Amino acid sequence: MSLDAAVQCNLEAVKLAPADHPDRPGLLESLSISFTDRYHRLGDLKDLEAALESDLEAINLIPTDHPNKSQYLYSLGLSFADRYQRLGKIEDLDVAMQRKQEAIELTPTDHPQRAGRVQGLTASFTDQYACFGELKDLEAALKFDREAVDLTAADDPELPLRLKCLATSFADRYHRFGDLQDLAAARLGRIEDLEVAIKTKQKALGLNATDHPDRPEFLLDLAASFGQRYQRLGDLKDLEASIERYQEAVDQTPSDHPSRAERLRGVTVSLGNRYERLGDIGDLTASLKSVVEAVTLIPVDHLDRPQYLHSLAVSLAHRYQRLGDLKDLENSMQRYQEAIDLMPLNHPNRAENLQGLAACFGNRYQRLRDIKDLEAAVQRYQETVDFTPLDHPNRAEHLQGLAISFGDRYKQSGDLNDLETAVKTKLEVVDLTAPDHPARAHRLQALALSLTDRYMRLRDHYDLENVHCYYAFSFTTSSSNDPESSWRGALVWASSSQEFQPSNVPTAYRAAFKILPDILWIGNTIPVRHDAIRRLDIGPITSRATKFCTELGQLKPAVEILEQGLATTFQQILQLKPDADKLLPQQAADLQQLSLQLYSGTAGNPREVAAQRKDLLDDICRQPGLEYSMLPRPYNTLSQAAHWGPVVILNSHTKGCDGIIIINPASELIHVSLPSRNMLKEILERCNVRTRAETAATRLFGHREGFASKTTKECFEEILTWLWKIVVDPVYQVLASYGICQGRLWWLPTGAFAGLPLHASPPRDKFIHSYTATLGSLLEAQNKYPSNTHKFGVIGVTHTGKNYLKGEQATPQAVKLQLQDCSWIHLACHGTQDLVEPTKSRLLLYEGSLKLETILQMPLSEAEFVFLAACQTAMGDAELVNESFHLGGGFIAAGFQSAVGTLVHE
Repeated sequence: MSLDAAVQCNLEAVKLAPADHPDRPGLLESLSISFTDRYHRLGDLKDLEAALESDLEAINLIPTDHPNKSQYLYSLGLSFADRYQRLGKIEDLDVAMQRKQEAIELTPTDHPQRAGRVQGLTASFTDQYACFGELKDLEAALKFDREAVDLTAADDPELPLRLKCLATSFADRYHRFGDLQDLAAARLGRIEDLEVAIKTKQKALGLNATDHPDRPEFLLDLAASFGQRYQRLGDLKDLEASIERYQEAVDQTPSDHPSRAERLRGVTVSLGNRYERLGDIGDLTASLKSVVEAVTLIPVDHLDRPQYLHSLAVSLAHRYQRLGDLKDLENSMQRYQEAIDLMPLNHPNRAENLQGLAACFGNRYQRLRDIKDLEAAVQRYQETVDFTPLDHPNRAEHLQGLAISFGDRYKQSGDLNDLETAVKTKLEVVDLTAPDHPARAHRLQALALSLTDRYMRLRDHYDLENVHCYYAFSFTTSSSNDPESSWRGALVWASSSQEFQPSNVPTAYRAAFKILPDILWIGNTIPVRHDAIRRLDIGPITSRATKFCTELGQLKPAVEILEQGLATTFQQILQLKPDADKLLPQQAADLQQLSLQLYSGTAGNPREVAAQRKDLLDDICRQPGLEYSMLPRPYNTLSQAAHWGPVVILNSHTKGCDGIIIINPASELIHVSLPSRNMLKEILERCNVRTRAETAATRLFGHREGFASKTTKECFEEILTWLWKIVVDPVYQVLASYGICQGRLWWLPTGAFAGLPLHASPPRDKFIHSYTATLGSLLEAQNKYPSNTHKFGVIGVTHTGKNYLKGEQATPQAVKLQLQDCSWIHLACHGTQDLVEPTKSRLLLYEGSLKLETILQMPLSEAEFVFLAACQTAMGDAELVNESFHLGGGFIAAGFQSAVGTLVHE
């Protein structure tokens, strides 16, 4: 029977029963139930009011000693509770609790309905706790939840629901006390409460059939607890689990279901957390889409509407921070204010909206420099702190915002009192933050920043000593849910050290580059990682870090840091081909399997697979002898790249370019001063030739572009003469002083040097020149054993040999077979570079193309050398000159030891 039919039948039955009919109360109760069912399905407030009216009439008709009075009281309590949930009138909640308690008092302890009624009372205590934040309500909810579970048989179909409610109460208690060290000894629970909540919710979900109508609610609760544990411990697996279960709950919810908005909001929050962690703007876009739909669906008179507005405000603020559109910031502020206006003054969630609004005022001040915005930020932050109880787990977060606003006001006004207040408040924040809390790192860095300001004002060296200590602690003792903020914090430390404590510069930059794997998360797509490289200026910062270390004479740290910042995605692909010789058999098999999924692009959920792989690598690093196996390579290892000949590293920076020469693994590093990057650009621009630091379309050597006064030949002759005189000859002179005048020479050019024909500049030469993207990739190539027999393959040219493909023979499938079968390959065909998605760069063949992503998935066990006489095979992204992510680099990543490519565009 449909819901409408049930309502209609019950209405007819009530109409047929006179007012004094003994069955009329029971018929009214049935009518109330049918109205309630339809309300829960469609969300029409009229149905809820009709249910309440029926319950009130029924309770008024029965005598005080009626044997089923407890049932009528409980039904009436449920209707008042539903109306409270919808409209938020506290008097409805009071009546709901009173009627439910009366019902339980009339229910014997062995009554089959007692467990359900106790559970219903628990829900009202939970609502009252959410409204007022009183600990006694939370403890009462937990007490009655336990009783309800204890009264429920193991085979009772209601057990999953009651376990879920018990788990929710544990999660609420964790949320109340989870972060406070001083309460850890005095209260039960904390992280233990959350663990119990997750296990209990998993058990409840497991007891539910996959097609159970309440399954989305169980998924929603479990997702929320995974999200809480992620916020507490920062484990990416918990975040992925939260997103997966939220999304599953939404997928199982019809578009017109009244609970769809709540489930969409869960997706919004979890995707927003992942955006903050990994920086994928796709997550931010999806988060905004979900919350906009949720806000559209939630009734304007709904009690929880402020929470939805809060989520929308958060997403808009994130988009402003990413894209800089002031309209997003203004809209975010409006949504926060709207949420605040809808809340009672004593609502426990009022503080988080005040905090968000304060942050928006602070952001607008930073953008427009209107002092009114700064004062508004201070005021809202102060309101937030005043509203937050001393034992509240979010107090540290709220104090942090207030401290930052005082610091901003000090910088604007110069009032030392504001600075002292900022320092004092940040010290309190650090004291309130647990040692393993993900936010501790940022809070230590913020404290160090204020101490730096105070040192600059008062010149107290005690402050300066503490600055270094707090920065160091933040990167050695704490993890973070926001690696981009940690990256910026480390750069601030490096900049401060450069001015006040130069000896700490290498340490600060090492801390920054240690964070890169978290920023360029291997579970993200390559375009997302490349976007982060551009957005965070990783290339220029790598150059700057190398330059500063070089100026300090710290050449080994300079090389180590440069290596970490070069060709990052290229190196990540090489890391997905693990050397399993030192691992336990099962570890080796698992690592290879997970790496292969990421390498080949076959992982259904790349982020989840990447998280599993990280956990496995962490386990491997805990084994004796493998502690450093997955860490960045130290200089002593990197220097082995010069085993077969010197390696010359070229770093370009506006303050001056540098050459660092590794003569051999045992020698000391040699520094060669080179002209500034601006001089390099000036020479090239004089001839209308641009380096890879310029736009990709105009930097191609051999491509004519408005040569008015000089021929191409004259232009190149001038460039080569300049390169010889200013760059290559000074290097040759150093090599000659060590008796090295011929042999193999490796160039590692970065920045403005990338793509320059260094090998062609010497007038007479006895060196064999090669290029490498990183020292690590050169080591990988040198460590491969060459084949005993060489099989040659030629594609695209006339050849008299046996293994060649010409014209119509050079199909994608035929070329794939040739690549797998031959150790040396010559490709004479067209190629094209995809600047947006480099793995889609391709060779243009007969009746199709062969993409780099396909080549990367192929088993190339015989591969040694490839000559790419195809256009654009060495042309990477002009904005990512250090990434080397072109077809030539791709073939090396796929397994070839060496590759020759071209910049020519025909």
